[in-house]
Amino acid sequence: MQHRIIVLGAGYTGAVAAGRLARRLHRDDVAVTLVNAEPDFVERVRMHELAVGRDLRPRPFGEMFAGTGVELRLGKVTGVDVDRRTVTVVDADGDAGECGYDTLVYALGSGWDDQGVPGTAEHAHEIASRPGALRLRGRLAELGAGQSVVVVGGGLTGLEAATEIAEARPDLAVTLAARDGLGDWLSDRGRGHLRRVLGKLGVTVHEHTAVTGVGADRVTTADGRTLPAAVTVWTAGFAVHPIARNTTLETTGTGRIVVDGTMRSVSHPDVYAVGDAASATGPGGKPLRMSCASGVPTAWQAADAIAARLTGGKLPNTPIRYFNQCISLGRREGLIQYVTADDRAVSAALTGRLAAAYKELVCKGAAWGVANPLLGLPARRRRVVREAARTGPAAKASA
Repeated sequence: MQHRIIVLGAGYTGAVAAGRLARRLHRDDVAVTLVNAEPDFVERVRMHELAVGRDLRPRPFGEMFAGTGVELRLGKVTGVDVDRRTVTVVDADGDAGECGYDTLVYALGSGWDDQGVPGTAEHAHEIASRPGALRLRGRLAELGAGQSVVVVGGGLTGLEAATEIAEARPDLAVTLAARDGLGDWLSDRGRGHLRRVLGKLGVTVHEHTAVTGVGADRVTTADGRTLPAAVTVWTAGFAVHPIARNTTLETTGTGRIVVDGTMRSVSHPDVYAVGDAASATGPGGKPLRMSCASGVPTAWQAADAIAARLTGGKLPNTPIRYFNQCISLGRREGLIQYVTADDRAVSAALTGRLAAAYKELVCKGAAWGVANPLLGLPARRRRVVREAARTGPAAKASA
């Protein structure tokens, strides 16, 4: 009988995990099912590009996983019962069905978080999803010269959104509202370059500005100011999918699944969590931040750990660490901030067109890795050891 592995979510982490499992395990012994609501891969790191009118290359999952042994199930995950080991999926026709699993990889990721700010849900745009980016794209196309766009949030997503919009639409008045100092986590060189690029693009920056309300044509700030905004783009935070919090899995206060160093749930050993959904510890005991830079290595770690446990192999012991933060600042400028293993900026930074080319290479490489699951490292499909694959309470007790 095949060992059933279900992967929930086909973003970067879920798709990578499914492909890596297909490379590591013999298909006669395992059935790998990838569940996703959309039929093609979404390059989430390019949503700011999609929002300003760039068309992205279609990447259908049916083509990507053809011949890999990974079965794609299209549908929305509406529930997970980790005690019964079942997943509820609703297909496009609205029909709900249950899928049983022996091992679950939870990769449902995150979406935008309005942080409870009044008016945000009704009036702000988000670029954490393709539908959101496309809605913003349509709204930006309606704007006439001189109209105002306010990007709320001074993190990586906010910086990329503000510079992309300002470069693509120099006729608009683009404003960035940052709760903290502009790029205050960067090195002196990185901050200096960031300020120069924003100035060159004509982006008005309001530092140490907390937005407390969003209206149809303005945002209000904690210090009582009003900023005109024909369009508000909200990038001030992300929240994980709520399903995990409604299970008996051990989660953090924000709903992330608590995992060990192999990305295995500390409360349910037949569940693994990867990417934004996982609360994992990195170098220096610091939590890994929500990012593609964290997510893909967690997918590698989880897939290799599952394969090792099923085949009686050696568990992976590869620390997840950071090397740099890659920021696109429009199509012609970029910033690569080099960091320590625990994500603290060092003095070195790459800037300008070379940094933009580097960031583009990183984005293409990430997409290529998803789109070519059986290429790259040599495939080592190992046979499942029946004793290792057994399930149920006895297996959980001995895991």
